[in-house]
Amino acid sequence: MKKIFSCLLAALFVATLATPGTACTGIAINAADGTKLLARTIEWKGGNLNSKLVIMPRGLKNTALTPAGQNGHVWYNKYGAVGASTVEAPFVTEGVNEKGLNVGIFYFANVGSLTPYNPKHRKKSVSDGELVRYMLTNFATVDEALKGLEKIEIFPIGQKDKNGNYATGHWRISDASGKSVVLEITDNGQRHVYDNNLRVFTNSPGFPWHQANLNNYIHLSGGETPDKTMGDVHLFSYGGGTNLMGLPGDLTPPARLVRAFFYVQTAPVPADKYAAVTQAFHILNNFDIPVGAEYAPGQQIPDMPSATQWTAVSDVTHPTFYYRTMYNSAIRKIDLTKINFDTVKYTVTDMDKVPQETFHELTF
Repeated sequence: MKKIFSCLLAALFVATLATPGTACTGIAINAADGTKLLARTIEWKGGNLNSKLVIMPRGLKNTALTPAGQNGHVWYNKYGAVGASTVEAPFVTEGVNEKGLNVGIFYFANVGSLTPYNPKHRKKSVSDGELVRYMLTNFATVDEALKGLEKIEIFPIGQKDKNGNYATGHWRISDASGKSVVLEITDNGQRHVYDNNLRVFTNSPGFPWHQANLNNYIHLSGGETPDKTMGDVHLFSYGGGTNLMGLPGDLTPPARLVRAFFYVQTAPVPADKYAAVTQAFHILNNFDIPVGAEYAPGQQIPDMPSATQWTAVSDVTHPTFYYRTMYNSAIRKIDLTKINFDTVKYTVTDMDKVPQETFHELTF
């Protein structure tokens, strides 16, 4: 039964990652008062991801899932954490812990390549789908996480696709000090760690490629191009933002990263925590994907309002998890400093109180 259950979860997790409609965008925002935020969207065009809000208390025993069942690496939560899962509760996709460590997994199509599961190493094996939860509940800083990961084997929970590749992700890991890195695993298990000086993150290709690609947009900047006269013709702008003409607007990971980079770099420094959270959600509004945009004419479109199923903001300075969903744009807030992680129960709950809330009507 355990093996059937684990294979089912693996299949669901891979189905989530293996679809071209998986297109996450991440940003970082720093406020003048010292507040540091990490924010991201999560997309999937194939249907409702059944995401849940997950509360992870201290001391909770975890046993990692393997293709043979729930018999992998065992650990007890050192820190409490809050996050959002996809498909099933063990697969926490994004979250923050009580020490301000933030971790998220982003799809890494056709580039990520992990070492397959080895039953002989099951006691030190953690799947890619559970790695966010593993880091959040074990480590307080980026450096601790990177050192701790050296002691485990990270394997793909799913099966190979038709091209012989495992669907997997790469990870953004950030902490309260402001340090943020990208962990990418390629070439059958080769680990690479990059400082995320861009303050943005998306999907494939690899992070160094995205860094180099920004040089193709050196001509872009904020603001409006001044009027000028050429011969007898006076030229002028029809609207603001003409210095950003040529900014890519499609849905691909390279285009989204370039767009996110210029939005973050041109945004004013917010004054405080409230302004920073508001700014993060406003910037990520630009990356909401209408579900129909990812389907060819005549294809069946799932009955849901958006391919962007939820957007989350993690405050790593004052550990707090904010989110909104495709069904409800109201921002929800979970303040980790108000949770007693020694007594709170392990909780898995719907991100929306009801699947589809009605509009709040104002009367005069």
